[in-house]
Amino acid sequence: MSHVIRRASELVLDETTVTALRAALRTTADEVVEAIIDEVPPYANALSGRMGDTIRRSVRTALGHYLDLASGHATGGDAGAAAYELGRGEVRDGRSMDALLSAYRVGARVAWRGLAAGAVPAGLPAAEVAKFAELTFAYIDELSAASAAGHADELASQGRAHERHLEHLARDLLADASPDVLLASAQRARWQPPVSLTAVLLPAAETRPAYRALDPGTLVLEDLPDATGVLLVPDADRSHLLRQLTDRTAVVGPARPWTRASASYARAVRARSLSSDIRDTEDHLPELVLSADADAFADLRARALAPLRALPVATGRRLEETLRAWLLHQGRREEVAAALFVHPQTVRYRMSQLRELFPDLASPHRVLELTLAVGGVAPRGRRPGKDVNSPSNEAV
Repeated sequence: MSHVIRRASELVLDETTVTALRAALRTTADEVVEAIIDEVPPYANALSGRMGDTIRRSVRTALGHYLDLASGHATGGDAGAAAYELGRGEVRDGRSMDALLSAYRVGARVAWRGLAAGAVPAGLPAAEVAKFAELTFAYIDELSAASAAGHADELASQGRAHERHLEHLARDLLADASPDVLLASAQRARWQPPVSLTAVLLPAAETRPAYRALDPGTLVLEDLPDATGVLLVPDADRSHLLRQLTDRTAVVGPARPWTRASASYARAVRARSLSSDIRDTEDHLPELVLSADADAFADLRARALAPLRALPVATGRRLEETLRAWLLHQGRREEVAAALFVHPQTVRYRMSQLRELFPDLASPHRVLELTLAVGGVAPRGRRPGKDVNSPSNEAV
């Protein structure tokens, strides 16, 4: 308020004028409050009852401090601090800075009218009246600036706190916290739970740019292991989401009820561990099912395909390929032959060999076991070992 204090030092108010102004102070403060209620809609209800009394006292205090300043008895510091806190309080009460600035404008006009009505009859010279007007509006401008700074700082502070609450909620979701914990976390974050959430894994550097194009209710974490980030997208239209991520290195998990978002995240992580080429986990369900337990899959292959181990490697490989095609095409010989680029008689010969090796080949249980054994990708982590007598373990 240095330039306001400088203006105040140029103003000469005698004791008669100051006394007249102080006498008009209470009435002027009431008129300021009533004008703000009438002219600034956000304050129509805020200034009634106990709150109205508090505001009236605050306005009288500010005007009293102004008169102290105008008469050379104050520095302005306390008024600036109060205005700063007023700006912060307006954020907590849910009002915008525009509303507060409107209130300041109305207050300045009404305050000047009331102060002038006291100063002019007291005999304040015209030149001093002009200085008094300049000081009045400069003082209000300084208070407005202090309130604006408080408003902005409180918004930033609340924004950071809100971001922390949203991040905490996202971590609770990925940790599969209980529904009660998740509801409490969502309430703290002022986040409206959707029906479903879809997890999207991306490199950490791509997470924030991708987030900006998605639903504003999307939750984001950027500091997961392996320089990975995750987005939890609410009620996503899957095809639209995939199009939005076309240029991103993303893995999209399935939609799951919002309290089970951890399941969507877990599937996306597992898909990424299978292959860097997977984008939509829904397109790779067989591989994901077969890779759910790498050891179980290896054991299944070893047991189901054990009859092929006694054969030469090349023979075992050919018969495994034939068995796979036969299961895939449900025993239709012509289609099996076309898939293998061999003559139907070759298929017939190989199938006779397979029926000798697998006497219960017509059993539904055996068909299921063999379909799983030859129909997937040997998962990473533990691949069945190859020896001179084992059939191929390469991907189908």
